[in-house]
Amino acid sequence: MKSTNEQCLRAQVEKWLAPGPTTSVHVVEFSRTHLGRRRYVCVETMQPAGLRALFFFRHDDGCWRVFPPAVDKSRMSADRLAL
Repeated sequence: MKSTNEQCLRAQVEKWLAPGPTTSVHVVEFSRTHLGRRRYVCVETMQPAGLRALFFFRHDDGCWRVFPPAVDKSRMSADRLAL
């Protein structure tokens, strides 16, 4: 089982973008998704090979991952009925 620290945003940025000690990392966008109102962050860094950017999504367990959380279909159906 992974520790919560391994799933924090900082750990995920280091894992996926591997910034060096002199490489700066910038949050270029943060908001919520339209469907489900889930938090997301876009982070970018400049590498020797060029600009690299990734989106990270916050899941219900509090972990940040590079893939969006699954959509709760029962909630989505209720939202459609409310329209």
